[in-house]
Amino acid sequence: MVKGRPLPQAFLEKLQRIIPVNQWNKVSRSFASPKPTTFRVNSLKTNGPTIKQKLESNGFKIENVIWYKDAFLLRKGAQKDLEKTDVYKKGQIYVQGLSSMIPPLVLDPKPEDKVLDLTAAPGSKTTQLSCLMNNQGQITANDENPIRLEKMKANLDLQEALNVTLLEPGDGGLVWKTHWESFDRVLLDAPCSSEGRFELESPSTFGYWKKDTNRRMAKLQRRLFKSAVLALKPGGTLVYSTCTFAPEENEMVLNWALETYGDALSIEDISTPLPLHTRGLGAWDNVPFPPSIPKSARILPTADVEGFFVAKLKKTKAVPPPVNEWA
Repeated sequence: MVKGRPLPQAFLEKLQRIIPVNQWNKVSRSFASPKPTTFRVNSLKTNGPTIKQKLESNGFKIENVIWYKDAFLLRKGAQKDLEKTDVYKKGQIYVQGLSSMIPPLVLDPKPEDKVLDLTAAPGSKTTQLSCLMNNQGQITANDENPIRLEKMKANLDLQEALNVTLLEPGDGGLVWKTHWESFDRVLLDAPCSSEGRFELESPSTFGYWKKDTNRRMAKLQRRLFKSAVLALKPGGTLVYSTCTFAPEENEMVLNWALETYGDALSIEDISTPLPLHTRGLGAWDNVPFPPSIPKSARILPTADVEGFFVAKLKKTKAVPPPVNEWA
């Protein structure tokens, strides 16, 4: 493996069943060191070439990300120094992991859309959505944590994301009750076991992990997924993402959704350019999945990118309301 405190053996054994053999060495090495600082240009205020010129004139070295023109890696300079610059203090950039930028790109919101960001705080993807929509349309953002929502309000103000409305702090699993089939697009970047962020040098990133962690998280994810589906208009698009490898939290959640909603949901191919990735699994623990589930994508971690999972779904028709749950 790599030097440092070992990752849980049960996690490694499971991961070897998920990652292609020819990618194992690269993936295993990715846990050995922290990822570089990466950031996104706030296109509501400025543009990439301007930011690059300003930062490099101040001694920073930054590198363009080939699959997203507004994303950059900090190759020379520390994040703490980046946060002292005017471009940071004025909200012209947003420090954000590269993998975290992928779900909004896959959702591909249009300026005229009504969009729901179901678990939004502290607002990295919400402000990115606002940029992609040119501050037009309407974004509704929800989170149950009041402290994180306060931080999100500050981020929205600094970034000047004017097309965002925050719901009162509340359970994302209940949003559908007040917003039944209301949105053209829904982003569900679900709370997860965060396996894609494990770092050997930071035992706190994986010290909480146990054999039943994935199963416990999947229960919450299914509940949020139901709310996302019920809040989505027929014909609308749902992007489901996590920063974990576990099939229980990824393919098996999709499998549950297809079993629950039948032909009212379809999984679509992801056409947005992605960093190193594999297709979703076709089966897990001897349970075969429908042939559409491998249309999802598992982002493999590298020295620069965290592990991630993303799926794009279309709601093809209305679903019956769960009458006994309206109260």
